[in-house]
Amino acid sequence: MDLQDVLDTQVALRGVPAVVAGVSVAGARSAAARGAVQVTPDSCFRIASLTKAFTSTALVMTLREHDVPLGSPAIELLPDLAPDWRADTGVTVEQILGQVSGLRESVDSTGVAALGHGPPALDEAARLVVRAGNAHEPGAHWSYYNGNYFLAGAILAALHGASYETALTERLLEPWHLSRTSFDAPRDSVTGWDGPTELPRSDYPHARRPSGGLWSSVSDVLALGEGLLADRALLEDIRRPRTTPDDPLAYGLGWALGPSGQMYLNGRLPGYRAAMLLVPDQDYVSVLLANQQHALPALARVLSDMQQPLTGDDLARDIDRFAA
Repeated sequence: MDLQDVLDTQVALRGVPAVVAGVSVAGARSAAARGAVQVTPDSCFRIASLTKAFTSTALVMTLREHDVPLGSPAIELLPDLAPDWRADTGVTVEQILGQVSGLRESVDSTGVAALGHGPPALDEAARLVVRAGNAHEPGAHWSYYNGNYFLAGAILAALHGASYETALTERLLEPWHLSRTSFDAPRDSVTGWDGPTELPRSDYPHARRPSGGLWSSVSDVLALGEGLLADRALLEDIRRPRTTPDDPLAYGLGWALGPSGQMYLNGRLPGYRAAMLLVPDQDYVSVLLANQQHALPALARVLSDMQQPLTGDDLARDIDRFAA
């Protein structure tokens, strides 16, 4: 499949100022771009909830390094939060990453933004999450809640003995040579758009960073996928379903799971859309990044069309509807 032709023939992408697509098959990469704004595979976009894949990867690796099981109760790893802990004390790291913790979804973006900047803001967000208690028994019900990843980021920071940002950098970004991925926008970052309106660059609250705060490039996101495929034990930990047959979808640790073993997720923030898909048994990684707020349906269609020759599955609707 000619990647440039796929982008050029997707009518719904014609109003997008910049979109970049990348594919890696057994480590061999191809990339394409289109739009009025000149971009390359190294151009940096906000990747929104694709950040969760970075957080989950770094945390699972760090747990393994410290010989801490995924099934460990989160309260044991966050003892400073114990006095405020109203959540089920049996909630595990695995359930948090798998969005099956059952935590009460009472901590929203407005409340988190009010916590300010700096590492203490993430600790306070995690405190608010566990103080709210549980709405469901852990493991019984899947629900996409960013509060789970506030906790995941706090656990990563606690295990590494540094801020979440430092832990992610030292545990994942630097060792995997992800030099175009950071929480600070590079000077050449791609500006976001909402329809015909160019959006000013805005800060992303520190407390929300583990769930969606990264800037990255197609090259770096492909490298994340390639790194997962190269470490089969890590991959198997992450892609094993944590959901039940009654849940609306199959979900691993930060990834929705498709009918042929695909792993996918999307991200959305004002001015940006991002989507990513792996077919592990085919050693296949694909990603699309765009700087148009309304581009997700088109990205989902392209991402699905790219993998369909390998799996036979049409996943456009699933990728588009997945709650980022």
